Amino acid sequence: MDQHNSTFGVQLFIYDLSRGMARQLSPIMLGKQLDGIWHTSIVVYGEEFFYGGAGISSCPPGGTMLGPPDTVVELGNTEVTEEIFMDYLSSLGETTYSGDKYRLFEHNCNTFTNEVAQFLTGNKIPSYITDLPSEVLSTPFGQVLRPILDSIHIAPPGGNVISSQNNHS
Repeated sequence: MDQHNSTFGVQLFIYDLSRGMARQLSPIMLGKQLDGIWHTSIVVYGEEFFYGGAGISSCPPGGTMLGPPDTVVELGNTEVTEEIFMDYLSSLGETTYSGDKYRLFEHNCNTFTNEVAQFLTGNKIPSYITDLPSEVLSTPFGQVLRPILDSIHIAPPGGNVISSQNNHS
C-alpha cells in the first residue's frame, strides 16, 4: 500500500433543471421565490457521479445532456482512494441508491450528493439545495402537484450506471 497521503479535490456541480424558469414562475405559482430546480453531482477522480431513476451513474465532468454546470462549489479534499470510493458507490447502488428507490422529494440526486460529500470530505452540500423539496411542498400548489411530481424520475442521459458488475476501479 502506498505510504504517502494523496488527496483528491471534490467538487459539487450544480445544474438548474428549469434553466431560469423557476426564478420567473415560482412567485406566481408557489407564492415564493425559488432560484432554481437543482440537480447536483459530485466530481472527484476526474469523473462526475450522480443519482437518478437509473441508479448511480458516472460520466466525464459536464458529460451529461445537461452540459456544463451552472455553478461549481469546491467541497474540499479527500484522502479516500478511488478504489475505496468505487466500492462504496457499488454498495450504495445495490442498497440505498438503487434506481427503484429514487423519490423526487425525499430521495434524489441531492440526497445522494449530500451523503457522498460527507463521506469524502465531512462537508454537506449547501442547504438551499437540500431544503428545496420542503420549500415546494410547504406551498398549496406544491401539495396539489405532489402526486404528479412524485411519478417523475430524473436520470440525465449520458452517464454510465455504476453497479458491482460495472465497477470502474
